Amino acid sequence: MSPAKVQDQNRRGWIVPVGGAEEKDGDPVILRRFVEISGDDEARIAVIPTASRLDDTGDRYVRLFSELGAGDARSLDYKRREDADHPEWLAYLREATGVFLTGGNQLRISTILGGTDVARAIRMVNARGVPVGGTSAGAAILSEHMIAFGKSGASPRAGMVSLAPGFGLTNRVVIDQHFRQRDRIGRLLAALAYNPFAVGVGLDEDTAAFIDGDDCIEVTGSGAITIVDASQLEHSSMGAAEDGDSICMTGIRLHILTEGSRYDLHARIATPPGASSES
Repeated sequence: MSPAKVQDQNRRGWIVPVGGAEEKDGDPVILRRFVEISGDDEARIAVIPTASRLDDTGDRYVRLFSELGAGDARSLDYKRREDADHPEWLAYLREATGVFLTGGNQLRISTILGGTDVARAIRMVNARGVPVGGTSAGAAILSEHMIAFGKSGASPRAGMVSLAPGFGLTNRVVIDQHFRQRDRIGRLLAALAYNPFAVGVGLDEDTAAFIDGDDCIEVTGSGAITIVDASQLEHSSMGAAEDGDSICMTGIRLHILTEGSRYDLHARIATPPGASSES
């Protein structure tokens, strides 16, 4: 699924994948910034808790966004595919100034909302300038190619990762979350062995990639983002590997980016905190 076309008079909205377990009680810098880019006290944030099986997940984020100064927030509790036809919820989503998907299981989102008017509305509002974010499972589904599930480990192996279609807000990245906490570098590398065009973005917990309309990542949060650039891949043994085999990959570039760092997804250039992106 390719990103929705951005009209000439518009600028694509922020895409904000969060690595999960973002700070909610002390200094919630990620959620606060999401409220800011959604309009502060004029923000109208649609919370989509579909990934979660917990009944109070959506209401919790509504309360958090309201406490952080959002003018309005509402949980759109899509639990079944038929819920995607709910006219009042769809109207709210189409008029939202921010959309946020909670954590849980990304396959619940894709199987319940994939191919529905809700998924199309999320793509269209982002194309006209509305920020769309998600944490954990909600982060994974934002891109065109979604990591559905996989195994932990530092080395890539054939069969280590399974991909599924995401919402397709961007085709520039493949996202993985809880990255260092769950030792997921191997499965991200395996995903890139299938699709070297995309940039691998491994998000630590309490860390977000704020991706602007020019496809530049700004890092926010207490952890780090691991950037894996396979654009200069020289060799991959994935095509000849049997299930479980270790994969040989050469020519990979890797960056570890912390708060204040930037990464240009077009130029494939990383900029450390405090440095000018033009230097």
